[in-house]
Amino acid sequence: MNKGFPQGFLWGGATAANQCEGAYDVDGRGLANVDVVPIGEERFPIIAGQRKMFDFEEGYFYPAKESIDMYHHYKEDIALFGEMGFKTYRLSIAWSRIFPKGDELEPNEKGLEFYEKLFKECHKHGIEPLVTITHFDCPMHLIEEYGGWRNRKMLEFYERLCRTLFTRYKGLVKYWLTFNEINMILHAPFMGAGLYFEEGENQEQVKYQAAHHELVASAIATKVAHEIDPENKVGCMLAAGQYYPNTAHPRDYWAALQEDRENYFFIDVQARGEYPNYAKKKWERLGIDVEMTEEDLALLRDYTVDFISFSYYSSRVASGDPEVNEKTEGNIFASIKNPYLEASEWGWQIDPLGLRITLNAIWDRYQKPMFIVENGLGAIDTPDENGYVEDDYRIDYLRQHIAAMRDAIVEDGVELLGYTTWGCIDLVSAGTGEMKKRYGFIYVDRDNEGKGTLKRSKKKSFHWYKQVIATNGQDLG
Repeated sequence: MNKGFPQGFLWGGATAANQCEGAYDVDGRGLANVDVVPIGEERFPIIAGQRKMFDFEEGYFYPAKESIDMYHHYKEDIALFGEMGFKTYRLSIAWSRIFPKGDELEPNEKGLEFYEKLFKECHKHGIEPLVTITHFDCPMHLIEEYGGWRNRKMLEFYERLCRTLFTRYKGLVKYWLTFNEINMILHAPFMGAGLYFEEGENQEQVKYQAAHHELVASAIATKVAHEIDPENKVGCMLAAGQYYPNTAHPRDYWAALQEDRENYFFIDVQARGEYPNYAKKKWERLGIDVEMTEEDLALLRDYTVDFISFSYYSSRVASGDPEVNEKTEGNIFASIKNPYLEASEWGWQIDPLGLRITLNAIWDRYQKPMFIVENGLGAIDTPDENGYVEDDYRIDYLRQHIAAMRDAIVEDGVELLGYTTWGCIDLVSAGTGEMKKRYGFIYVDRDNEGKGTLKRSKKKSFHWYKQVIATNGQDLG
């Protein structure tokens, strides 16, 4: 009997272009939605599409402008990943590096060159790139001119982006994800789909129409990827975390089931190829009329994903009792507090067994290979004078989650392709825009105000994770 992780298991780490690259206006890159989101109290209303900020405004700090400047440090950073023994590195493409406005017919060669060099650097270190085509990036021109993903024209622009990437990087990349945390449309629609809502608009209608366009775009990407290179494997990606009923009361169980459905709605379409009845009934009740063509439905049916990837940070709790409403802090996906769990410094509740539960729920639902592409602990790190951080709390968090993952494989028989920890090098937080909320094995000298030398240094967890990978998860220290 298999006692551990399968041979060829893809260990690694994950980042997103807008949270680490910086160089927002270098080599022809255009402005994107992810650039114009500042740190501070305005951040959430902006990413939720409620406060309009389409350009930089006086008096705000925009962390994505420079971030950790991986654009100019990628060789050094990938060498460190290679030293840890990464088998894979999950990164994303900045759409506006390839098509600065988004609707051009010809791509920006300098942008294409950057990623080509980056992918070759990965292969030099024996690292397989896992590439997210859209990790919240949308060129601002597409938002101002077309309204973002509410507009059907986005299908054409996205297909052109995909064709360009699949053609240029054939042989360099074979693992692709179409949209990061696609269910984020429902929670942070400006970040997830470039949506800003005008007064009086039916926001649910707009969100689900945009969702339909992204789902069709994902199917088109899967179709084109397989046509251009049959070796390509295309996955979807959701922000996962199973909902627990708050009590044994049936209405709490029903609330948990409904919350899970809202989360899995996108993946039900991407993995099974059709809209589930519960979604159609919900639209009926809410008076939502999603425009779709027969060709759309055929694309969704015929081009389902090859594997399912997801982020997991915590489980969640649902209640059908309107009086129960004490929420967890910090996460865009706030839920009712679970009294049985401890929480991170940002209020995210820590539940390793919840990862095993989530893996089993997804496996039972779809029977498709899975890939955990985000998991980690955001914490305040205090480095010594050499930049060294003794981050035993992070090691402990990851150790418990890797053990739960191993149990799901060995004891439960789920099929898991790999595991990439979130923010393998410190980067800007998507939720809060902070640098001090650190996830990495590598410390980057930069603070919330953008000050610091950007010097990279290894934390204690760097050496620990290196050992985990070297033993294929046998030695968790």
